[in-house]
Amino acid sequence: MQGDPSSSKLVIICYFILVVFSSSHVTGSDVTFVNVLDNGAVGDGHTDDSQAFLRAWNDACDWDAQVINMIVPEGKTFVLKPTIFNGPCKSANLNVQIYGTLKAPKDTSVWEGLDATIWLAFKNVNGLAVFGSGTIDGQGSNWWAQSCRYNSSKKLSGGGFDICRVLNSRRHLKPLDCRATAMHRPLEIKFISCQNSRLRDLHFMNSPNTHILIQYSNMFWVSNLTITSPKTTPNTDGIHIDGSTGVFIDDSIIESGDDCISIGDHTSNVQINNINCGPGHGVSVGSLGKGGSFAQVENIYVNNVNFSETTNGVRIKTWQGGSGYARGITFRQINFNNVQYPIIIDQYYCDHQHPSSCTGKNADGVLISNVTYESVSGTSSTQVSLVCGKPRMWIGEPA
Repeated sequence: MQGDPSSSKLVIICYFILVVFSSSHVTGSDVTFVNVLDNGAVGDGHTDDSQAFLRAWNDACDWDAQVINMIVPEGKTFVLKPTIFNGPCKSANLNVQIYGTLKAPKDTSVWEGLDATIWLAFKNVNGLAVFGSGTIDGQGSNWWAQSCRYNSSKKLSGGGFDICRVLNSRRHLKPLDCRATAMHRPLEIKFISCQNSRLRDLHFMNSPNTHILIQYSNMFWVSNLTITSPKTTPNTDGIHIDGSTGVFIDDSIIESGDDCISIGDHTSNVQINNINCGPGHGVSVGSLGKGGSFAQVENIYVNNVNFSETTNGVRIKTWQGGSGYARGITFRQINFNNVQYPIIIDQYYCDHQHPSSCTGKNADGVLISNVTYESVSGTSSTQVSLVCGKPRMWIGEPA
């Protein structure tokens, strides 16, 4: 006796539905969604979800759809160990939507044997967009307390991790002068060689080091961020740009222990608009030319920035003995509220905590030209400081 054809159709349809919904993908109209929970993430604020995030990322990166959405859901707190999200990816539009909270481990020993400069990083991803209403918390307090920059004799004792030694990928520690290891604390998030990419609508907080690094990336848009760390924290720059062209930063609030935004070597065509900065060390071009290096920085436009209770306002700083140029720099519609040093150009910058970094005063320097200040106003406790030329020459009040 033949079975009912409608029963067979029902079985096939039910099987198809089961296959679709048991997958980590949800697809439609060439748009794919990959949820970290479907890849094993727990989000309880304690479990290490690093591998689940990497599974979700690898799944999304390998999916050839017009638009990929990797979802980090709200109402969850995900603890991630140092994690690198590598490209290239197949889709030209990969969205990482963060609605929950990402937290770094508090225990600094997690980085032992690893690259201590990385917590989260995206590398070689084009068409990346990272956005949402979530929070990225670097939980940097243990790193700050052991800052080699400010506590050169401070070390963890007993079985703890001594961060005043350099970590490397060969999984052993090398002794080193503690004062030299300020950069060996993890940045909160790095974007390395990410072209035509975006970062927006997120809250970054408590980074052990710089919050956001944009490096070797062309055409990168940043908007509507809130970045917060206590004003006493070491090296907690808000955003640092290095070796990049076409970076646009808009409509953001930055409170940090170092520069709100800093612009490094080999960077051009940067536009910074509508920023509230403070506390912090202001907006800096540089430092450039360290160690006799050749600097290339040009076409920097900083517009409508409010500085409140900052150490510095707008600053250009170059090391003695460097070479190259910083040119075509415009600061427009700048407002100062109780800023200590409002305008600085310093061609003799050096780290005075480590005098050996200061070379002879008659050394060649980075050439600074075509700098414009327009519609600059407000209150400060000192005058403009221009330290430029050879031999050394003060213009205004020295900082």
